[in-house]
Amino acid sequence: SSCFFIRLRPSFLAFSLQSTTIKRQAVNNTMRRGGGYSGRSGGRGGGRGDYYKNKYGGGGRGGRGRGGYNVGRGSVANDTDANKSSSDPTAESAPRAYDPNVPRPGGDNGGMHADFINLLRRLDHKQYPAYHDIESSSKGWVNDLEGYTLYIGRAQSDPFAKPTRCRIVVKNETAKFPPLSYQNKVRSVALGDFLNRKFYECCKEMGADVSEGSGQGGGWSGPKGGDIDITKPTQHVIEQSAVTILKNGDVCAQFTVSLPARGRSILGHKAVQIFDQTLPQLVQKTLLYNSLDASAVTRHVLNVEDQEWVRSNLEIRGLVAFIPDGAILPRKSGADDRPMEDDDNQKVVRFHSPDTLRVSFDLPNMGKTLAGIGIRKGITLIVGGGFHGKSTILSALQVGMYNKIPGDGREFCVCSANAVKIRAEDGRSVSEVNITPFINNLPFGKKTDCFTTADASGSTSQATNIMESLEMGAKTLLIDEDTCATNFMIRDDKMMELVHKDKEPITPFLYKIKTLAQNGISVILVVGSCGDFFDVGDTTILMDSYSCVDVSARAKQIAAAKAANNGALAASKATFGVVTPRCPVGVAFKPNSKVSVRSKNIIAYGDVELDLSGLEQLVCKEQTNAISLALQRLGALEPGSTATIYQILAQLNTILDIDGLDALSNGQFDGSLARPRVFEIAGAMNRLRRDCSMVQHKP
Repeated sequence: SSCFFIRLRPSFLAFSLQSTTIKRQAVNNTMRRGGGYSGRSGGRGGGRGDYYKNKYGGGGRGGRGRGGYNVGRGSVANDTDANKSSSDPTAESAPRAYDPNVPRPGGDNGGMHADFINLLRRLDHKQYPAYHDIESSSKGWVNDLEGYTLYIGRAQSDPFAKPTRCRIVVKNETAKFPPLSYQNKVRSVALGDFLNRKFYECCKEMGADVSEGSGQGGGWSGPKGGDIDITKPTQHVIEQSAVTILKNGDVCAQFTVSLPARGRSILGHKAVQIFDQTLPQLVQKTLLYNSLDASAVTRHVLNVEDQEWVRSNLEIRGLVAFIPDGAILPRKSGADDRPMEDDDNQKVVRFHSPDTLRVSFDLPNMGKTLAGIGIRKGITLIVGGGFHGKSTILSALQVGMYNKIPGDGREFCVCSANAVKIRAEDGRSVSEVNITPFINNLPFGKKTDCFTTADASGSTSQATNIMESLEMGAKTLLIDEDTCATNFMIRDDKMMELVHKDKEPITPFLYKIKTLAQNGISVILVVGSCGDFFDVGDTTILMDSYSCVDVSARAKQIAAAKAANNGALAASKATFGVVTPRCPVGVAFKPNSKVSVRSKNIIAYGDVELDLSGLEQLVCKEQTNAISLALQRLGALEPGSTATIYQILAQLNTILDIDGLDALSNGQFDGSLARPRVFEIAGAMNRLRRDCSMVQHKP
């Protein structure tokens, strides 16, 4: 079968921007020689009008010469050389179409820290575009005294534009973190997470995240900018791009700086304060081992690694999930993911496992035995009255594939890494999904083996969500009755008597759940209104005022006394059906205009709004940022590609394992990414409202 990366255009091989970068550098060199292209065909050209052409030079804003600002750049070559280069049909530097989703490369000045500070002083009171002189994408500004190198990406075009991306690399001999703290991927991610938290907290404490003139008004002509911003951490420990540990032990921090200005004039003295005082202090306080609490670093790293160890041992123990005794599962609120705390009126109920379901793990790092409930493979029902904690348990499990920070309350509440939350999703789009295992024989002969709609119902959307999850290799389904389509889940005796099965196209989930389990797919189902599921449940857990009780024997006794659907369920011989793989169509994923991530759940993808609210296992906007970049890469798929979604995302996963999130980064020094699972990337692909975005794979 065809490999995804063989089917890509050369400039997008292996999701890499390498060849594109080479072309940009060639364009950049020509722009330096000629002082910039004029007009829109050369990058940004003269689109801002004659005002900017007169103010900054004939090249408009498209050229690296910036109309004569050449501090630290060297002089501009004569027009003859520029014309010669641009007229050569074989030159690599020919103008290329403007892509609004690919940040333009920055300059590559560089030198010693003292040179950088002197440059900032010389830029004081100059017009804002002169900030481009500080760009240093690969050489860097070397601070030998503090032991780090600062890299600056393309400087923002004006004080109101997106802030400037920066990267600091602290050498291993300066950072001095013990090799044991980053000796494997899990520890490296945990250490990077710890340092990201410290950097963020220190920014807040120092007031470095507050912009110049904040809260003072001043309008357009007042002071602005000057704030340093890094990704805000969550309760989860996820691979991210804000702070990473390189293989040689160097510490890499990526953040943004809003370059300070008054009106459109550079505040050089404020920039000097940021880069010569504030930033070195942040490095000293947060990125050096000797400045941190060594025991806190060790505790964080080893705690995270032990959580990962427990998760990796679920399979060999025949489990799909584990919740430790003493866990605090309730959160402060729907908008605050921190643990609920005791107050004067009520104490938080800690989780306690029933003896019949208790298992234990001997943690390799922390040197203690951890006991709690082990949820076995198969069908597990969570029952109980309203507000007694059923959904709270499922909410903890649906993020159990992510490690937590110490003190979260859900540490060691782990779930299989390939568990997927399923729900009904009225109105979602569907493209060529085979939902015949659940829905068939629609009125007027409409087929469901290649089901497509722009407005799915509750039942068809839930059937689609299950089939798409199985297509991506899900082994555990997490389902809450509250967010399901009732007619998809069950049909009671009276309804079956009134509406003959030949007139009902839906095969209820109740009739398919056992065949799923027989095919190695476990189900954890919260159910509070229908006891028919007792007939198929392997384990039944009762939640009573947040206390957990094993009622499996009693549930089976009730089921034996009265069979579901008058025995029709027990008599059913239905098999599950077929999961049909699909292939994404590259052209459908070309955004054709600007892509922006508005929130964790919304991506403005060109002219389409992509709603990800049905993907409940996304935990931060940074994951959505990464998803938006992954989707844009799909536009490079050649027509007729036979690579399936599963194959494409499996290869992407391998690339991210090797190269990290920089493999996705659009431009340089992007610290706003966190790693999503393939299930959420596939979920975004499946929800893009574009015609013919998927085709079924034909062997």
